Amino acid sequence: MHTTVLRMQTELGLTLMGLLIVGTTVGILIRGKTHPLIPMTLVPVIGAFITGFGLEDLSTFFEEGLSSVMKVVVMFIFAIIFFGILQDVGLFTPIIRALIKTTRGNVVAVAVGTGLIGVVAHLDGSGSTTFLLTIPALLPLYQALHMSRYVLLTIVALAASVMNMVPWGGPLGRAGAVISQDTNTVWMHLIPMQGLALVFVVAIAFALGVREKRRISALQAAGDLPATDDVDVHAIADEFEQKQREEQEKQGYEFRSGTVPTVLNVLVVLAALVVLLAGLLPPAPTFLIAATLALIINFTSQAEQADALKRHAPNALSMAGIIIAAAMFLGVLNETGMLEAIALSLIGVLPEAAGPYLHVAVGMLGVPLDLLTSTDAYYFSVLPIVQETVAAYDISGLGAASALILGNVIGTFVSPFSPALWLALGLANAQMGRYLKLAFPIAWVFSVIIVSVAFATGLLA
Repeated sequence: MHTTVLRMQTELGLTLMGLLIVGTTVGILIRGKTHPLIPMTLVPVIGAFITGFGLEDLSTFFEEGLSSVMKVVVMFIFAIIFFGILQDVGLFTPIIRALIKTTRGNVVAVAVGTGLIGVVAHLDGSGSTTFLLTIPALLPLYQALHMSRYVLLTIVALAASVMNMVPWGGPLGRAGAVISQDTNTVWMHLIPMQGLALVFVVAIAFALGVREKRRISALQAAGDLPATDDVDVHAIADEFEQKQREEQEKQGYEFRSGTVPTVLNVLVVLAALVVLLAGLLPPAPTFLIAATLALIINFTSQAEQADALKRHAPNALSMAGIIIAAAMFLGVLNETGMLEAIALSLIGVLPEAAGPYLHVAVGMLGVPLDLLTSTDAYYFSVLPIVQETVAAYDISGLGAASALILGNVIGTFVSPFSPALWLALGLANAQMGRYLKLAFPIAWVFSVIIVSVAFATGLLA
């Protein structure tokens, strides 16, 4: 790299410029006035030029950054297409319908069933799809049983948040890009915590169900609510299935129906999960093959296959674009030495005893940080600095990323920066303030417990 008069290669200069790039990017992302692609590309480019680096340097930075995120980009595109197709053809509809019927109108069973439905519905990693599937289906049941719509929202949000720890979910993709790790590697590391978190979701749903049952019983005893013995869960389940069919017809989906395509779809899903868990293939080729098979299984013509790709291209390319922009952001911060300079400066002011636990502390603040920043800002701005800082204390990038993922992911849908949450509130005709009053403390305590358990078991080292 050529030396210029403008270049500030001192530790102080790189620290200040790195902080300026991070702060400016976070500020723009928090305002939410522009797509994340724009600040994550332009802000580091401008910062690099001001610091004295040229076009040739910028090309090198981007290439280095791109090499660390390209596998994640490919995985995201085809995972979103794959699970999107499965949602189109209604593969998960019978499961959700069966869970609704299984509750038999019991308030506690409905709450627990809601958590399980949220887990199934969020297999595609899309919050919007999850809420579109679950809220309209379950709200009539909640209303018939006099259950709170805020309990419904909280349980679904927590279930979807925990399921966001899958490789094709946003958090692991972002974190994997930052620490240059395959998302499947990150997922395999976090599977024990994800399993524990799913148990917690069921436990929280059970507790909320018991609370709702007592509240409803008290109101019924006082004569303020009528009895709910005549709730027909079968009719509600049938109505849910009918609405799914109407949506398919409204959108004009054309696909093969019947037992054979359904069985083949299930086999492809199971095969993909086995391949990922066994580490037989990386996620990118796994989902490329799975998406290809889904197109063959479910659509009879090239035109129908093309339509399916067009339906899911916006979601796939939107996430892929953000990850590619992160290549520029991370490439500039890493290759110029700005991240290292920031970390060294931070270590200099931290008490010696606190340094090795910085990632744990930030992880425990993950949920409230979600109220102050966006997901992109958290992973692409906060994580790199934390990772670089704790590396001086022999904490691995995987350990640092795991702490921040576990601390933040539970609050994914407790943040006003989540567009999917606003969709959920609209579908449930609910208010953000009342929802946060119930969901926020539960999510924060939940995340602190998960981070603490992970730390105690050595997963954050």
